[in-house]
Amino acid sequence: MKKEYSLAHLTAISTTPLELAKIAANCGYDYVSIRQIYMGVTGEVPVDLAENKKMYQEIKDLFKDTGLRLLDIELAKIFDGVDLKKYESAFETGKSLGAKHVLSSIWTDNREYAIEKFAELCDLAKKYDLTVDLEAVPIAGIKSFAEVADILRIIKRDNAGLMMDTHHFNRANDSVELLKTFPSEWFHYAQICDAPPTPSTREEMIRIMREGRDYLGEGTIDVATIINAMPIVPYSIELPNSKKVEEYGYEGHARKCLETAKKYCDTFVIGR
Repeated sequence: MKKEYSLAHLTAISTTPLELAKIAANCGYDYVSIRQIYMGVTGEVPVDLAENKKMYQEIKDLFKDTGLRLLDIELAKIFDGVDLKKYESAFETGKSLGAKHVLSSIWTDNREYAIEKFAELCDLAKKYDLTVDLEAVPIAGIKSFAEVADILRIIKRDNAGLMMDTHHFNRANDSVELLKTFPSEWFHYAQICDAPPTPSTREEMIRIMREGRDYLGEGTIDVATIINAMPIVPYSIELPNSKKVEEYGYEGHARKCLETAKKYCDTFVIGR
């Protein structure tokens, strides 16, 4: 089965959707993954494509001219007091540009509330034929993929999925054997990267997560074992690394991400 790749974050989130799409097209990616639901963190360049009609049309033209496609939009967070209707405009924009998926994560410790709101999010996204793919994040409310699986089994939504991020899976010490038991239909795409050994402090873990991930095969994560435990899906390369961007530039880093991922996956990944 042909392996396809999407370009996600290069470093923090300091590129506009159009800049990222141009880089992805220039480097030969199959897809691009863009942020349309912003988090208000340092480095973000918030561009609402529903309002910026010029950039919207430029991206649409780029897709038509190059064959690049939009894989997913992010980040539909579940948190205390979330107003899910505020995400709908991003869903509509994403769908109109060809997106297939919405990335979500849960940032509340109120499990019942989180399950209720995630189910509602899936129902909202279904109006736009989008899946909602839930990832575990080591610093969030839902930290393990075992917890994600429990939520998917409870809500029973046919457009709900599990978004595997190899960095997060490693940091959560989740079980590959457990991963093998998850239904194939839960997997729509995955985020891949390598990383240094798990650090001893939370602060260093966050730093690596946000700006210090490694190219595939250059860190200590057994990426192949993780993604061979799931079906072959499009791989979104989320590899923020500020030092590599300084060394190679945005496009040079993106090209290196793709080259190393292809070499690694062609050698080690067969999928289940």
